[in-house]
Amino acid sequence: MSDTKKIKTSSSSQTPSTTKKLGFLTMMGVCIGVVIVQGSMISSTQGIGMGGMAFIAAMVTAFIIAQFNAMSFSELSLMFPNEGTLATYTQKAIGHFPAIVAVFSGYVVVAALAVPVEMFLVDAMLSQLFPHMSIGKVAPLIILAILMITNLIGADIFAKVQNFLVCILISALVIIGLVAITGTFTPHPQLTGETVNWSFEGVLNGSFMSYVALAMWLMVGVEFICPMINEVKNPHKNIPRAMHWSLFLIFTIFLLFAYGASLYLNVDTLTNSPIPYLDYANAVFGPSGLVIATIMGIAATCSTINTVLASVPRMLHGMAEQKQAFPQLKAKNRFDAPWVGIVMMTLFIAIPYIALDIDSLITLVIAATSSWLLAYIVAHINVIVLRKRLPNHDRPYKTPFYPVPQILGIVAMVYVILNNSPSPDMTKAVFSIAGGILLVVGIIAALWVKFYMKRNLFEPDMD
Repeated sequence: MSDTKKIKTSSSSQTPSTTKKLGFLTMMGVCIGVVIVQGSMISSTQGIGMGGMAFIAAMVTAFIIAQFNAMSFSELSLMFPNEGTLATYTQKAIGHFPAIVAVFSGYVVVAALAVPVEMFLVDAMLSQLFPHMSIGKVAPLIILAILMITNLIGADIFAKVQNFLVCILISALVIIGLVAITGTFTPHPQLTGETVNWSFEGVLNGSFMSYVALAMWLMVGVEFICPMINEVKNPHKNIPRAMHWSLFLIFTIFLLFAYGASLYLNVDTLTNSPIPYLDYANAVFGPSGLVIATIMGIAATCSTINTVLASVPRMLHGMAEQKQAFPQLKAKNRFDAPWVGIVMMTLFIAIPYIALDIDSLITLVIAATSSWLLAYIVAHINVIVLRKRLPNHDRPYKTPFYPVPQILGIVAMVYVILNNSPSPDMTKAVFSIAGGILLVVGIIAALWVKFYMKRNLFEPDMD
């Protein structure tokens, strides 16, 4: 590829002209939908319980790091506006082998393990809400099947569903946060036991850095909008805006949510309850808290599933177009949806949910998310390499203060990976499983590139 060659932008998208483009609010819904999950709601309440003001400082730090991540993905996605997303950028910068490893280990495996955990939490909430009904694991599977069907129908239905879910989710989180802070429904109780520490000692002595790894899980995932670049309005302007503004909104929502929780729950409940946001809702709203918490949990899980089934199959479709994945993943139905990828990801999510339990999955998820963070490192490296290799390539978005965000982003991601384990007892297991995932994916990717694609592993593809 010539250094000065300009890639066609998504204004000349391959999607049918009759397909309605996704607007800015839907794009923000995609970004928010994969970030605000039940796991992040639990992380925010646990974090505020453990660190108090120090955790708030960690949230600010994580917010800045996440903005760096969004900058790199914005620059890359608009340089190469294709569905393959990280795989496309990486093959242009450092080769097909790291491209395949980054996407499969960082997105496909993570989604297949993390989404079932969200489904287990929905099952637990429904079991409490309807204790006399034996629903087993059926309800979350029905939700998964419905969202698979809506995604198969195409981007228009996806957008309507996503907007509805995110509206419910944001409304519920903001309402519970504001009601808790103001005490308008139930007056602030006189808490017993240890309460949240609001001193600035942890900020001034730098110990807040120990909470950054936990706070990062409130801020990762906005790049899931990038695979849908060919289906959004005015991507040059809206892709960066959607990611940056979504992160600001997410930060604000979690700040309200976590601070409100500290006014009703002591440290023991915040840090040790299996579902602390349920205790939070009960404390604020009384008996109706279970219904509100269940609505939040279901909306968060549905939004996550909906986003994963929209974005990851499009990543795989773009990879299949570049011969980085099975050619069957190129198939699209009459609604222009990558139906093979959608069905495949649905099965990848359903099988662990049916075959395993939540305790078995949690360690696997924590380990797999290290690969997700590794994908951010790869994205930052891509920006640096391509700035040197293709200095004159069209860049509708350029990272401000380059290369500072990339360098700081890489350092931050390495730090978070090294501190990803929630306890010293789990550290060995987490790194062993993460290493195993990368090893298996790496071996398969190496064989695929050498014998199917017949390319060198780290040969950039500049065609």
